[in-house]
Amino acid sequence: MIDVEDLVALVRNYNPRSDADLIRKAYAYGLRMHDGQVRKSGEPYFTHPIAVAAILTEMRLDDDTIVTALLHDTIEDTRSTYSEISEQFGPEVAELVDGVTKLTNLQLSSAESKQAENFRKLFMAMSKDLRVILVKLADRLHNMRTIKSMRAEKQAQKARETMEIYAPLAGRMGMQWMREELEDLSFRVLNPEARQSIIRRYVVLQKKTGDVVHKISGDLRSELDREGIEAMVYGRAKKPYSIWRKMQEKDLSFSQLSDIYGFRVICGSVDDCYRILGAIHQRWHAVPGRFKDYISQPKSNGYRSIHTTVSGRDASKVEVQIRTREMHEVAEAGVAAHWSYKEGVRAPNPFAVDPADWISQLTERLDEEDHDEFLENVKLEMYLDQVFCFTPKGDVVQLPRGATPLDFAYAIHTRIGNMTVSAKVDGIRVPLWTRLKNGQSVEVITAEGQRPQATWVDIVTTGRAKAAIRRSLREEDRGRFIRLGQELLRAAFEHVGKKSGEKALRTAAKLLGCSDEMDLLAKVGSAEMTARRVVSTLYPDLATHEGPEIDSNRPVVGLGEDEAFRRAPCCQPLPGERIVGITWRGKGVVAHAIDCPALAEFESQTERWIDLQWLPGRHAAIHTVSLEMTISNDAGVLGRICTLVGEHRANISDLRFTDRKPDFYRLLVDVDLRDVEHLHVVLNALEADNDVAQISRHRDKNRQP
Repeated sequence: MIDVEDLVALVRNYNPRSDADLIRKAYAYGLRMHDGQVRKSGEPYFTHPIAVAAILTEMRLDDDTIVTALLHDTIEDTRSTYSEISEQFGPEVAELVDGVTKLTNLQLSSAESKQAENFRKLFMAMSKDLRVILVKLADRLHNMRTIKSMRAEKQAQKARETMEIYAPLAGRMGMQWMREELEDLSFRVLNPEARQSIIRRYVVLQKKTGDVVHKISGDLRSELDREGIEAMVYGRAKKPYSIWRKMQEKDLSFSQLSDIYGFRVICGSVDDCYRILGAIHQRWHAVPGRFKDYISQPKSNGYRSIHTTVSGRDASKVEVQIRTREMHEVAEAGVAAHWSYKEGVRAPNPFAVDPADWISQLTERLDEEDHDEFLENVKLEMYLDQVFCFTPKGDVVQLPRGATPLDFAYAIHTRIGNMTVSAKVDGIRVPLWTRLKNGQSVEVITAEGQRPQATWVDIVTTGRAKAAIRRSLREEDRGRFIRLGQELLRAAFEHVGKKSGEKALRTAAKLLGCSDEMDLLAKVGSAEMTARRVVSTLYPDLATHEGPEIDSNRPVVGLGEDEAFRRAPCCQPLPGERIVGITWRGKGVVAHAIDCPALAEFESQTERWIDLQWLPGRHAAIHTVSLEMTISNDAGVLGRICTLVGEHRANISDLRFTDRKPDFYRLLVDVDLRDVEHLHVVLNALEADNDVAQISRHRDKNRQP
């Protein structure tokens, strides 16, 4: 366990003006509070807060953050209270300790929907004081370093949580060294065989080639000396997980990897960076497509560096990163660069970008997205690298790698994105799903009246674009649901001999806890609430007594005594829909939906038209409707679809395939239903299934009565 004076010395190495007495006081307080507590390894528990504080001294953080590290588990695990810490160490430290406690209690590895809400809370906590997440990341790093003392299942849970959340978060905040270590520690738990395999192959490679890092570092230094450039050269083999991820992403074997080794050249000025780049490219061949200039186009977390890959000694490919000392501090410390001290004073770094700007962009969207969308978009923004494109006026738009012209349009303005119809990249018209590359000029072409399409969600990459598209689709769906709800309620009220007037709807909305009539109609139209429930709320006596089942031979009002009745096969009208009858000699009356295109043929034969209405009451589930579906071509999908239809008390009377492809089937399914409300319930249930790509009511105008 690190002694208190050793900890004080670690802080004073970078901050001679540190309040040593405050640190000693926090050390003694934490030691007293955790007295008698032990970790799973059997060590005194207080060894953990001290280790977290020591990690934070490596980031040159301020006294309050170091004190917070020493006290970060006191509120949760001891008799200490917020008010006591505030009284003894000040309100700022108390707020930080309380923030870390809340993050600890989030249980981020829970079920996905709950995880999304907790992720939201995590970012809200970060937005108040970023030092909270710095302490939490250091806490997680030490726990991962000592994870072997936990049960196997607990190790796996913590490792997955670290890999999915904390490691990418550290990387997104600029602390790449911490991200790499967290990933590798998680990799050791989650896939130990793969990690050992990478290490064994690396050892074999070293035996075959010798100490490549030392040799190439020497070559680089010699070249810089020849050019008279002062710089430091560092080389290392990449972490096992970094190698494994590249093998998986690019489907490569270990022997095919081109950049197992990485080198950094750190110099004094930006001019020297480009001189070093020139010297390296003159000495070795540059690998095409592997050059990135993050000095002229920095990453959103402030990262600046030049990356190039060259064919080095023995034709082996190596990556070289070139940066100044100040750039290197930001690359190593990330967000912590905002809090770092030198010689007792805060040392602002001109290259550091406040990640609070990124957090504020996320939190602006909190009220616009549901929990799962928020989690998806946060992960997207943390994991993806950046590309930089230009507007026709020369303005730079920063996007994640893999972004499309649609992402570009939404990055400019949501209204521009919603109205996009096509795009030009470097003057050439391209599909909206084209992946953009660094330096391209993008022109977005818009049109009034254009609306986002459902397929756009799969085209775009950025969280902002996905959220805007889904929001627009929801608004459009709401209008459709309201119209459908009006029709369903009209039919349901007519079944009991009532009218669905504004006053009735307003009263029902109030009784059912809806905000207004439109909210009620939307819920009915989306099958969130049944029309029957609305009617039973207003007229319980009428709704509960539906009477006997309607005679299927004469289910409508308006027929003559001896007239036969049947539904038109072209439009397949259902009880609850408005209908009109057409008389046929020797065939009786054929009922068409009021919007059936086939009725146009009879416009000049008005004498054949008969006004018909469905009888109010309970109809039998014998009215066949054809549904057109596109489903995944996977084992068990068709069986599950059939079961789903049966669960909603509908019967499949026929099924025929219209198209078969390796990845999907297109088919027509005839389903026997009661009425239009029954149809809507079945459609919504099928549409919600992940393996149903498309479903709609099929009407064949060529089918004759």
